[in-house]
Amino acid sequence: MALTSMGEGETRERRSLTPLRRLAPYTLRYRGLMAGALFFLVLAALTTLSLPLAVRRMIDHGFTAADTTFVAQYFAMLLGIAIVLAVASACRYYFVITLGERVVSDIRRDVFAHVARLSPAFFDAVQSGEIVSRLTADTTQIKSAVGATVSQALRNIILGIGALGMMIVTSPKLSGFVILAIPLIVLPLVAFGRSVRRRSRMAQDMLAEASAYASEQIGSPRTMQAFTAEDMVIGRFSRAVEAAFQAARSSVKARAVLTFFAILTVFCAVVGVLWIGSHDVLTGDMSAGTLGQFLLYAVFGAGALGALSEVWGELSQAAGAAERLTELLEEVPGVQAPADPLPLPVPARGEVTFEKVGFAYPVRPGQSALGELSFTVRPGETVAIVGPSGAGKSTIFQLLLRFYDPDRGRILIDGVDLTRADPADVRARLALVPQDVTIFAASARDNIAFGCPKASDEAVLQAARDAHADEFILRLEEGFDTQLGERGVTLSGGQRQRVAIARAILRDAPILLLDEATSALDAESETFVQTALEKLMRKRTTIVIAHRLATVLKADRILVLEAGRIIEEGTHKSLVAKGGVYARLARLQFETGANAFSGAAE
Repeated sequence: MALTSMGEGETRERRSLTPLRRLAPYTLRYRGLMAGALFFLVLAALTTLSLPLAVRRMIDHGFTAADTTFVAQYFAMLLGIAIVLAVASACRYYFVITLGERVVSDIRRDVFAHVARLSPAFFDAVQSGEIVSRLTADTTQIKSAVGATVSQALRNIILGIGALGMMIVTSPKLSGFVILAIPLIVLPLVAFGRSVRRRSRMAQDMLAEASAYASEQIGSPRTMQAFTAEDMVIGRFSRAVEAAFQAARSSVKARAVLTFFAILTVFCAVVGVLWIGSHDVLTGDMSAGTLGQFLLYAVFGAGALGALSEVWGELSQAAGAAERLTELLEEVPGVQAPADPLPLPVPARGEVTFEKVGFAYPVRPGQSALGELSFTVRPGETVAIVGPSGAGKSTIFQLLLRFYDPDRGRILIDGVDLTRADPADVRARLALVPQDVTIFAASARDNIAFGCPKASDEAVLQAARDAHADEFILRLEEGFDTQLGERGVTLSGGQRQRVAIARAILRDAPILLLDEATSALDAESETFVQTALEKLMRKRTTIVIAHRLATVLKADRILVLEAGRIIEEGTHKSLVAKGGVYARLARLQFETGANAFSGAAE
């Protein structure tokens, strides 16, 4: 996986600014903004380069002739140049910053869209906080590069080349000394730039790790405080932040050394050339105005090279950020739609078949979750799956939803092999009610309509009624418009469960997947919801993962799993009579429940 392959990352870090090439398609979408930025950038640079010519004319002709009119005209011309330069600089800023904002918005959208379609196997190995860090901190770094930094780089390149050309025109002799000094300046820039890029990438990785840890802990404040783990969490985050600071300081130190060396060598070269030029003026080989003109161009060129040293460091940081985002964009989903997907039959029958399915999670390749599993759920049938923890019950749902593909065997819905169908089409035929319900930081209406965003208010209300969720939602301050808070922290476990059931009811899919859908409900709510579910299940194929056996007594069939294999199959009555694993589980649960009830009564 690209995000964890440090060897590959270190190899790419040696490649100068090549990761920035990935940004080219985004910038080319906005040729108008690019053309405007480039036009005003060139105009500003040319206007700047015209200033030394006016200065030379004024020194050589205006002052010597003592012509105040001539001097006044030149000052008026200088004022005009200043106005043009100000307008060009302001317009350049507008076009460049707008381009940067636009490009980064597109990158954030595309990266998020790509990440949202990655298979769950990717998220098994990568922290969500790491991804968020790349979407925020890294894209901000790129915004600075695409906006101001690239503009500054181009401006200084134009100024540097233009100044060098005008220096040659002004004095080929002095220009020769300057050209000899350029390799002494540029080569260290490249060498230091690699160090800056490597250290910048390290700093960004460290910051991402700290952000990921913070995101994880902030998302679970109740667990953290319930176990009085605040000091431990704060200490670990502090160490992560300190490591990020040390890495950032290392990057800043490299950039500081780079800037120091560039400015020192550039201005030493300027002083040397000025010393030689002053001798030429004294001997009459060069006029004072010409030396002034050459000196100004030398200062422009030196300033451009000095600025490029700093810009190079910023571009190196942006290259590291672009590389990290590119890694995300290059991630290939483990589950993809085939080039020519088979359509699922219409109307849907709701038949589910597992044929000798074997599977191990990618993060645990040596540990089989399912082994040679075969069963069929007929249309309209309700099948319950029971077994001890780790038996493979939830894995069946993961494979049915095509979050993963089986290592061996086939899974079919209505006779179509899921690996030959579009995952979106497969999931459209399934409605899931998980045991661990996800409630989003949105309104109650939006949470229920999460799988059907175009559903009408009447349909949402009816789904809430069927799930008996309307009675508590209508008591909220703003009813269905009430914000439920991140992860539904304002709701009880039973209320979250009923929202999830309403969500599944509204989806109206032919196959229901219920992962102990009533586990968090009180007795009264469970009765209401069970009635609603039974009504909903009459026309649909239903697969129930059951931890409490009381919920599967009415199932058409019960599959008993152990170590990823079916070891028993039948109805509740027949399995109890068999006296096997199911009978033992039933005896433990029902007798324990009876004893607990008896003890409470006493």
